[in-house]
Amino acid sequence: MRIASLLTNGRPFLGVRTPTGDAFVDVSSLLESAPRELGAYLRAPKSEREAIERIVRDAPERSRISVKDVTYRPLLSAGSKVLCLGLNYVDHANESPYDPPKYPVLFARFATSFVGHEQPIVRPTLSSHFDYEAELVVFIGRAGRNIPRERALEHVAGYSLMNDGSIRDYQMRTPQWTIGKNFDRTGSLGPELVTPDELPEGAHGLRIRGLLNAKVMQEANTADMIFGVAHTIALLSEALTLEVGDAIAMGTPGGVGFVRKPPVFLSPGDVFEVEVERVGTLHNRVVDESELAKS
Repeated sequence: MRIASLLTNGRPFLGVRTPTGDAFVDVSSLLESAPRELGAYLRAPKSEREAIERIVRDAPERSRISVKDVTYRPLLSAGSKVLCLGLNYVDHANESPYDPPKYPVLFARFATSFVGHEQPIVRPTLSSHFDYEAELVVFIGRAGRNIPRERALEHVAGYSLMNDGSIRDYQMRTPQWTIGKNFDRTGSLGPELVTPDELPEGAHGLRIRGLLNAKVMQEANTADMIFGVAHTIALLSEALTLEVGDAIAMGTPGGVGFVRKPPVFLSPGDVFEVEVERVGTLHNRVVDESELAKS
């Protein structure tokens, strides 16, 4: 299944994409008690999730809303953690000023730093060093601590996409990257959660690309990750309880803007897209913060 947190006419709803791909089944129109966002769906009892799956399979035409009539929300819910890996692709580690990691480089992003698919990402007035990072994201569907590597994929609810938009000059001001990764509305997350049954085990062996104005800037394969999905879940759960709805961003390939000569940064009017084979495309236009202030 492909599940999204959506709005239509200002009303939030949980949508499941139809097999034709041109519409979403409005789950809440068929079941009044149904959750209206992804996190609530993942936290619902198994019996309720199975009931929703049955309803979606037999959904009548009246419950379908065209893709053209929805607004995408970020695939986040209150209280969920967003854990991000740095330097997790060999080529990106090699192009950076850092050594390839022997243990995952970890930082956090917060909900206010994200927008959804097809929503504008914002270049702040304080900096023109707004960079892109195409990433695969893993969502946790079963909580756990000290999860064995061989059982780790049992905890995966599905996969999605992220642009880990980064304000590079602020990121490099301190040894910790948090401030440069968390300017409001600089990142995007979505468009949908794709359940594991639609992808190879651990989302391994999938092409990942980042495109700026339709030009390929980043291209690699998820097989190039230093720490794969199962290994990452096992390592992080040694320290943290991974909770249902938490997201883990698996790092970005080489080709980011700040290492290019000359550097390439995002400007108002640019469009950046994240593509992962069989997962989909995340599409966002860049606006300047001053442009938002006028609206």
